Amino acid sequence: MRARVIGLLAAAAMTASMTVAMPALGQAKPATINYIHAGTLLDRPGQAPRGNTTIIVRDGKVVALRDGFVAPETGATLVDLRNAFVLPGLVDMHVHLWGIGGDPLRARLEALNRDRFDDEMTAVANARTTLAAGFTSVRDLGGDPRGIRALRDAIDAGTVEGPSITNAGEMISVTGGHGDGGNGLAEEFAEMVHAKEVNLCDGPDDCRRAVRAQVAMGARVIKFAATGGVLSNVSGGLGRAMTPEEMRAIIETAHALGRKVAAHSHAAEGTRAALEAGVDSIEHGTFLDDDTIRLFKTKGAYLVPTEIAPVAALAQARGGALPPATIVKAEEAAAAMAASHRRAYAAGVKIAFGTDTGVSKHGDNATEFAVMVKNGLTPTQAIAAATVGAADLLGRSDIGTLAPGKTADIIAVATSPLNDVTQLEHVTFVMHRGVVAKSPAGDLR
Repeated sequence: MRARVIGLLAAAAMTASMTVAMPALGQAKPATINYIHAGTLLDRPGQAPRGNTTIIVRDGKVVALRDGFVAPETGATLVDLRNAFVLPGLVDMHVHLWGIGGDPLRARLEALNRDRFDDEMTAVANARTTLAAGFTSVRDLGGDPRGIRALRDAIDAGTVEGPSITNAGEMISVTGGHGDGGNGLAEEFAEMVHAKEVNLCDGPDDCRRAVRAQVAMGARVIKFAATGGVLSNVSGGLGRAMTPEEMRAIIETAHALGRKVAAHSHAAEGTRAALEAGVDSIEHGTFLDDDTIRLFKTKGAYLVPTEIAPVAALAQARGGALPPATIVKAEEAAAAMAASHRRAYAAGVKIAFGTDTGVSKHGDNATEFAVMVKNGLTPTQAIAAATVGAADLLGRSDIGTLAPGKTADIIAVATSPLNDVTQLEHVTFVMHRGVVAKSPAGDLR
């Protein structure tokens, strides 16, 4: 009987997916065509921008870039950005869309009154805010696995506005580590949390299981906690939390399943172990020494800096919005991160833009650019990190630049961010997969 029920459910799921995927016979969808007149176009970040250019977009794809302002064909929509600076949509490689973000005091006060349905609605709003800020793709590195998967799919289907999401589900952690939701809770609550947490693992075999569990719930990337974290009460502080053997088990299993792996890591010892195990990116990388920086380059791994996160956490901790135990860690991380990243930037470590938004407020993602420039990157390099570099780390060849065949993820600002990178904090136009999400007037359509 159980096998028959499972079979019926599988058949129903297949039928539902076919119903969604197959349009009604005889109903051909008309082509959507946009001609974008761009005054200045940075089509390939890292290279010099073009002058007056017409971008032709058909059915969500760029089909041509033509010099000058070309008159639109019959039936096409003209988008006038002749007085704007146009570039590919930005990519934030480290966000947390789920639940209340950037306001930990409110989150703590409402914790007993909110459930995952409330958090889902907040995530929908966060996604829309993120898209309006010019971020057309994100990597969500920690939230309700099924909820983020549902949000991802709704955005892909066009029923919800937001950036394209590459989701990690829950961060994999050892018991008592940075990803253990039972940390700091009273015994009865901690036991309830632990009964539901499939992301916790102890030992290599258990960590392989944890990876498979996240993939089974829809994860397209895997994240694990190599070290402790600022915002959790763990015995090891910011030091290494996982054994090298556990890290290798996670990375090998994820890679075998076609998933890249991101490691949350502060202490240099944890970063080195993750790099040696073959991780694809290090998130935060707060404490870096010369040997670790050389290992980044040897392994070809990316650093995702998240430089605004410790600053935001420190302000929240000092303001009483976070537990007192976080203050020392936030101070330590904020002081060390800038110096570590300056050395990494100077050494030529590969950089992909990421903010850890959710610690800071959604929509403020672009404030990261100014900090990256302050710590040694040029505006050109910072923009490349949020386009070309991020696309490479995601493994997406369809975004990051604007050329025929690319996805039409396009944004605009008033003047050149190559001269003033803070212009990216004031995006005036957003197109996501060929659909205008924000007009120069600032309204969301």
